Amino acid sequence: MKTNISFKTNINTTKILDKTLLNRFLFLFLLCVSTPTMLQAQEVYYTKPSWFFGLAGATNYNFYRGSTHQLNASLTPPVTFHNGEGAGLYLAPLVEFHQPDTRLGFMFQAGYDSRKGSFDQKVTSCNCPADLSTKLSYVTVEPSIRFAPFKSNFYVYGGPRLAFNVDKSFKYTLGTNPAYPEQEATPAVRGDFDNMKEVLVSMQVGAGYDIPLSSQNHKTQFILSPFINFQPYFGQHARSVETWSTTTLRVGMALKFGQGKALETPAAAESKVQFSVNAPKNIPGERNVREVFPLRNYVFYDLESNKIPSRYKLLKKEDVKNFNEDQIGITPSVNTSGRSARQMTVYYNVINILGNRMVKNPSANVKLVGSSEKGSEDGVAMAESIKTYLVTVFEINASRITTKGQSKPAVPSEQPGATKELVLLREGDRRVSIESNSPELLMEFQAGPDAPLKPLELVTLQEAPIDSYITIDATGAKQAYSSWSLETTDPDGKVKTFGPYTHEKVSIPGKSIMGTRSEGDYKVKMIGKTKTGGVEEKITTTHMVLWTPSKTDEGLRFSIIFEFNKSKAIAMYDKYLTEVVTPKIPKNAVVIIHGHTDIIGEESYNLNLSIDRANEVRGIIEKALSNSGRKDVKFEVHGFGEDENMSAFENKLPEERFYNRTVIIDIIPKTK
Repeated sequence: MKTNISFKTNINTTKILDKTLLNRFLFLFLLCVSTPTMLQAQEVYYTKPSWFFGLAGATNYNFYRGSTHQLNASLTPPVTFHNGEGAGLYLAPLVEFHQPDTRLGFMFQAGYDSRKGSFDQKVTSCNCPADLSTKLSYVTVEPSIRFAPFKSNFYVYGGPRLAFNVDKSFKYTLGTNPAYPEQEATPAVRGDFDNMKEVLVSMQVGAGYDIPLSSQNHKTQFILSPFINFQPYFGQHARSVETWSTTTLRVGMALKFGQGKALETPAAAESKVQFSVNAPKNIPGERNVREVFPLRNYVFYDLESNKIPSRYKLLKKEDVKNFNEDQIGITPSVNTSGRSARQMTVYYNVINILGNRMVKNPSANVKLVGSSEKGSEDGVAMAESIKTYLVTVFEINASRITTKGQSKPAVPSEQPGATKELVLLREGDRRVSIESNSPELLMEFQAGPDAPLKPLELVTLQEAPIDSYITIDATGAKQAYSSWSLETTDPDGKVKTFGPYTHEKVSIPGKSIMGTRSEGDYKVKMIGKTKTGGVEEKITTTHMVLWTPSKTDEGLRFSIIFEFNKSKAIAMYDKYLTEVVTPKIPKNAVVIIHGHTDIIGEESYNLNLSIDRANEVRGIIEKALSNSGRKDVKFEVHGFGEDENMSAFENKLPEERFYNRTVIIDIIPKTK
């Protein structure tokens, strides 16, 4: 049996020593070159260098293949050595040329290249272990073509390798037979290989990544570049006799520097961004709101399941008699957005609300239509799961509930040719629609497969009503800035920051700026980061007053919900807005209409869609008021698109995204 013994330990020690020396060298070199870097002036901006000079250091992992037997004319061991490995130091000055934001470049390295290692131990006919190691080394010259495929910091390179032998020494050791421990060991034999090739011509390929150590504020710019290099065996037969060849994997890093050219930095013309702050005369702190909340007539199912999802509230049979939909939204809730938590609690009771209404209205019938990407059979199974629950728990006659399955809903989210965000679209299409012709179950003046169920009335306490928001306009910022942020300073000098933003219009709750302060003059600074890396500031002042509405002053809120990508579908709500919403607007009230979308689709398109929806609603209400001879109502219209800071709900679940496709109408009575 072959046994590996102590000689490998020496190789490992050598590896550690080489690595330690390399690390110390790189540390000292970095310390030296960093000193002048820190002394460079910070005010001037320089180009990225094209020429780089520096030093590369690495560890060569050498792998011997083939065999060697006759070491020189005076020494031929009794065994032939096959295969082996080792590690050696690579250290070389370097020169590189590559222009910024280009793909092609040139690299040149020339230096010390150690290929030392040891062959696998052999056992002679006398059962004596034989070891052979070498300090094989070269001076290597390696020109390369550099290629950055993405015009980024990552690059690959390759080229020829020309190596000149400088060390061909070996150490041969013949040990003693373990069966005779008292036998005297043979002294190690040291010498040089003969028949060595003085020059090797081979090739090498590698890859690296440039990590900038200094910014373009410095004329001299330093880069640390970890790299890996592979040099295959062909062309690397060390001797002109026998078959010994070397394959090398080189792992290390290069430290390089270059000098940029000073850029002309004329005073930049001030951008044409128009900055303004619109603060309400009186900023309400919180308000009681009575909300008429529409009940979406869809139950959304998880992918790969036709069971009612656990997030929907299901009752036990004995709890049905105590269920009352009027109690779900009665308890006031406090929520920083004024929505979401209470409303989703109501929605997740949609099946119970349906069952309760069918019990109270024995003549009402429903049709449950399951839509599944797996086909009509799975869609029927989804619909049947709701029917079974209603029949079993609410004891509704099964003949009053029909079921149907189909592969697509009547109003699908996924349209033909769609290629983006398909998972979100398909989550929205996997659902059961609750359809009915019974007016006792439906929203006023609504009919059809997408008609919402009759809404519920909720009482909420809004901490940040829509009319408490301060609007900041930065017209032109999208073209001039990569991003912009805000700083507000109160009369005591306390600074708050908001952002960064990329939109041109931002709304911030007044209470977020003022805190508990009742009134004051605030300095508002916009800080724009230009697309060339500069900074631009614009400052204005505004007076803010925080007040708390009377407990008897109660706002009113209505919501109308849309199908995916629809704005003209607003026509179906014309009669509802005219005959239900408009009559509830008190004299001299303020009506704030704000449109929202989910996160599916392009941001700019969603913003325009939300504005279109909000303006459609305003037009219908204004027309209804005008027809009744009223001109006392003040309107504010906002479109927030998919802005998640302003959206009514989150966007994690399909039902949340469906409820975000909405226009919200806040009716605020005149302050007494």
